[in-house]
Amino acid sequence: MTTNSMSAQDLNRSTLARQLLLDRAAVGAEEALRRVVALQAQQPASPYVALWNRVAGFEPADLDAVFGDFRAVKSTLMRITLHAVHVDDYRDFRAAVEPTVRGARLGDPRFRASGLVAEDADALLPELLRLAERPRTAGELTEWFAGRATGEKVVTACRMLRQYAPLWHAPVAGSPWSYASDKRQSFVAAEAGRRPGLRDPEAVEEGLRVLIRRYLAGFGPASVADMAQFALVQKGRVRAVLDEDLEQLSGPGGEVLYDVPGGVLPGAEVPAPPRLLAMWDSILLAYADRGRVLPPEYRKHVTRVNGDVLPTVLVDGYVAGVWRIAADGGGVEVGAFRPLPKRTWSDLEAEAQGVARLLAERDPGAYRRYDHWWEKGVPVVETRVLAPGSP
Repeated sequence: MTTNSMSAQDLNRSTLARQLLLDRAAVGAEEALRRVVALQAQQPASPYVALWNRVAGFEPADLDAVFGDFRAVKSTLMRITLHAVHVDDYRDFRAAVEPTVRGARLGDPRFRASGLVAEDADALLPELLRLAERPRTAGELTEWFAGRATGEKVVTACRMLRQYAPLWHAPVAGSPWSYASDKRQSFVAAEAGRRPGLRDPEAVEEGLRVLIRRYLAGFGPASVADMAQFALVQKGRVRAVLDEDLEQLSGPGGEVLYDVPGGVLPGAEVPAPPRLLAMWDSILLAYADRGRVLPPEYRKHVTRVNGDVLPTVLVDGYVAGVWRIAADGGGVEVGAFRPLPKRTWSDLEAEAQGVARLLAERDPGAYRRYDHWWEKGVPVVETRVLAPGSP
């Protein structure tokens, strides 16, 4: 039964509160990851920038330790993309998205070009997992796979199988953000007790039920369409696992929203401080209606044609621009999509000092390869270089 009505601003603030973006939380990296559910991790620096935005006094070494001990793991999960999640969540989350990942990876023509089909992959999985009981490089796995494939595109087909299998990315010594983004990438089999029942319908259903409740706790209130978008599963599958004790609310357009009992609802008038978000920050991708945080008129400027999602500037809870490390490494270049007040620029200066320091200590060029989007033109009305002397 629908009981309360939520405005667009109410929903914006609930997202920011649950994602620790209204106030940086005095918690460790492990607890923060549990609270925010999952962090997009296809760019190795982004989980660090994401937690720097969310955790008071964030120390990158804390996240290094969490990754190094496999208390957090990086793997292909929701939306068939790399996410960092707490290890206790991995089995359910991976089971939840099994039908999507299986169809997208083992049904991909590039996988079938290897001469193998999905059933062949099932037969190969036990051998692959035994091989990966210790970390293996992508090259080692491809060499193993090539001895079992008969067709073309062996390297690509092995990548498809790698993304389907219950493998975790293994931390690589010397990488500034725990994981390598090049040929040094390494993979290890998920711990035996944490592997999902990939072909078990009951495990898949229960996994989705767990994922949906965790999603609502970290991103709610949300519609069925939002939940389906977050996980990239069919809406019917979402409806089938909605628990009876979930609260129902009315959204800005009258749509039904669901929430966990007692979910944080701070109210529309709570102030939202500026933030400099990581590439692919989860709040930009977790909803069917991305207008919750990203105004529709700016979406194509932020989400580029190949799917890259640029580092964004949040002002009063909404995306108002983009940022990058200045070309000479001397500060943070912020481009605003609309004129910003002097006080906002002052607040952004403090944020810029912090993110510049974080990147400088590890790899100031972490996002450099994406600078071509700026060169091709991002329609900003004002650009400033903040914290030019940082760190």
